[in-house]
Amino acid sequence: MSKLHVIDHPMIQHKLTIMRDKETGSKDFRQLLEEISLLMGYEITRDIPLEDVEIETPICKMTAKKVSGRKLAIVPILRAGMGMVEGLHTLVPVAKVGHIGLYRNETTHEPVVYYCKLPEDIQKRLVIVTDPMLATGGSACDAVKMLKDRGCKNIRLMCLVAAPEGIAKVQKEHPDVDIYVAAVDDHLNADAYIVPGLGDAGDRIFGTK
Repeated sequence: MSKLHVIDHPMIQHKLTIMRDKETGSKDFRQLLEEISLLMGYEITRDIPLEDVEIETPICKMTAKKVSGRKLAIVPILRAGMGMVEGLHTLVPVAKVGHIGLYRNETTHEPVVYYCKLPEDIQKRLVIVTDPMLATGGSACDAVKMLKDRGCKNIRLMCLVAAPEGIAKVQKEHPDVDIYVAAVDDHLNADAYIVPGLGDAGDRIFGTK
């Protein structure tokens, strides 16, 4: 069973509260999402292996630590997942970025794929899939399956807010994929929106409806 990691650092919770407020505009919403993504990035990369390297400081030679050979890829689920990329890229500037385009059919609530562009060596990388909202789990599961079909074996899912239904679906379909979230909310409503949630993350990031 995949592990659920709830990253409840006080500053993350503070920023998330402001994001939830319906009066928060797109500019502040985007900035806060970027900041939270950076903070969450520290935890999602906590166990990246290190190796010893020899360097020389202005004072003397020493053995120090550097991230070892494992490479990282960030794969946002379009379009809302793009809002989490910059924070992670600030933390790991050398990470490659792929894109998976999915949208939700508003009648069936099922995801529809319209775009997929990934780094050529994606299967050799630790892949972090980003999407602010883990609602039904359909988009996340489809994105992970697309990555596995291309040979990816080390995948983590990073979301801002999750519903229990979405968590359960990912854990059932992809028990090898750990889930990192800032909050687990109560439930999904009849329109498959997270309650209390924060509305449509894509609309709030880009100022659309």
